[in-house]
Amino acid sequence: MFTPGMLPDEYEDLRTSVAKFADDEVAPVSAEADRKHEFLYAQVAKMGEMGLFGLPFDEEYGGMGGDYFALCLAIEEIARVNQSLAITLEAGVSLGAMPIYRFGTEEQKREWLPQVIDGKGLAAFGLTEPEAGSDAGGTKTRARLEDGQWTVNGSKCFITNSGTDITKLVTATAVTGTRTGKDGTEKPEISTIMIPTGTPGFTAEPAYDKVGWNSSDTHPLTFDGVQVPEGNLLGERGRGYANFLRILDEGRIAVAALSVGAAQGCVDESVRYSKERRTFGHPIKDYQGISFKIARMEARVVAARAAYYLAASRMIAGLPFKKEAAIAKLVAGDAAMDNARDATQVFGGYGFMNEYLVARHYRDSKILEVGEGTTEVQLMLIARELGI
Repeated sequence: MFTPGMLPDEYEDLRTSVAKFADDEVAPVSAEADRKHEFLYAQVAKMGEMGLFGLPFDEEYGGMGGDYFALCLAIEEIARVNQSLAITLEAGVSLGAMPIYRFGTEEQKREWLPQVIDGKGLAAFGLTEPEAGSDAGGTKTRARLEDGQWTVNGSKCFITNSGTDITKLVTATAVTGTRTGKDGTEKPEISTIMIPTGTPGFTAEPAYDKVGWNSSDTHPLTFDGVQVPEGNLLGERGRGYANFLRILDEGRIAVAALSVGAAQGCVDESVRYSKERRTFGHPIKDYQGISFKIARMEARVVAARAAYYLAASRMIAGLPFKKEAAIAKLVAGDAAMDNARDATQVFGGYGFMNEYLVARHYRDSKILEVGEGTTEVQLMLIARELGI
């Protein structure tokens, strides 16, 4: 099992190199990118050169031959200083490329993976709709197969990495028919279709004006008579939603890692500021009201990191990890939000200024209690795994 503070050399070397990149090349440009809502193309390209988008993929497809835990370490270090860039990496790998890697044919993997794991291209996954996400039955997007072509009509919302200049394709869930459920009732047959971004009828609508993650790319999508070859079906027909549930289980570990990075960033900034800021002739670290608050923040980070390390260990070992992933996502998301709130309090008025990292973490962290399964969904999954 991976143990915090006792990583094997290859993981520690990776963590150290990504941390240096984050501090030297990401942190200095993050405040301006957030203010201007700019996607960090240069930093994404550098991450591609470092092999970060290819960490968990086999070398034969252009990957690094690593594993999912290595990806989580990279995401955590980037999230310390910029959650928007961290979610770009997380979504590009776990939501964009991973479904192709897990469920694609050999031909699909050889065609698409090299294009979306080198930092020069991105893939996105379109699941969520206004009435569908956790509730697959609410999916309104339809795909009809006729004369060797899928015709797709519908829309998606909140899709990360879907409208950048380097986005190559979006894999979308769609109703492709009906099936008879175990209770004898007719249910929608959900499949996944790969749609290259240049396909006529595919539109990435104007980007959202978000509370946080301002330099992350997020769009609603429209499919208006989009036609793609029959071979663009990803995985078995009718298994689209079931397959994506597996992807979500993995993704929760990665989002937990991102949350831990955010929580750690709040600790780092609070420790530094508490030594510099003086009141009544003393640095504020000398006051227990401040030091105890930061100590509790650190405790949250340590607990959340241990939770995602455990989930990643079980996943890589081939053991059941659904409950552990849900726990990690729950605990880490809470830690990020709680630490952001406390760090803002430590900074006082300065914590309310967007130029400061803790202010950005405060705005950014709320989505960590919502995305890739809300807090309530995690509680439901944990309870279900306990048999209650």
